[in-house]
Amino acid sequence: MVKRPEINEKTVIEISDHKFLKIFDIQYAQGRHYFNATRRNKEDLMCLKSDEEFKKALPDAVTCIVIVKLKNGDERLLLSEEYRYPAGRFLLSPPAGVLDPADRDTESPIINAAIREINEETGIRVDVSGGDSIKIVSPLLFSSPGMTDESNAIVCANINNFDEKMLSQSGAEGSELFNGFRLLDKEDAMRIIKNGYDDEGYFYSVYTFVALSYFISC
Repeated sequence: MVKRPEINEKTVIEISDHKFLKIFDIQYAQGRHYFNATRRNKEDLMCLKSDEEFKKALPDAVTCIVIVKLKNGDERLLLSEEYRYPAGRFLLSPPAGVLDPADRDTESPIINAAIREINEETGIRVDVSGGDSIKIVSPLLFSSPGMTDESNAIVCANINNFDEKMLSQSGAEGSELFNGFRLLDKEDAMRIIKNGYDDEGYFYSVYTFVALSYFISC
């Protein structure tokens, strides 16, 4: 077995600290540097966690696969057109958002964050007592562990009492900017996966790919 590099608080140096993003230099050997862009404070970095802490870690954010049932019984995957600043485009996106401190203090931080984000970004209130369901598909997926320890949980919400009149993007906060919704059937989802881009010819995020793939596999 290959021995892991020795990484500890002394070998991880903060080199940039902004409100929403920090950069750390992980000095994994003498004269060797690996940089990590992260939302996390130093004491919460993944590379400094013990194996037990790592296995119990909460994600930075949650991505929501929202599957709605129409009045005729057909199912659709609900995605939105969300403006993504680094791409400079409205991209096909599932509802998503970071875990707030208040979420972390609840019995189920991931589910709590997912219910809030779905409501803020779609107007839908997940009503489990009314027949809706919500579950964790994956508790933590790294976005790109080659350059960041940022991670998302994946949650699936099935909305069984859906009416398009529910939909609203008025809950957008901060830099969030939306341009309407897309309701996709499985044929739509398969076409977009096969093409590698949406119907506007735009590429999309890996988490959109996860939502599309999960939907067609159900």
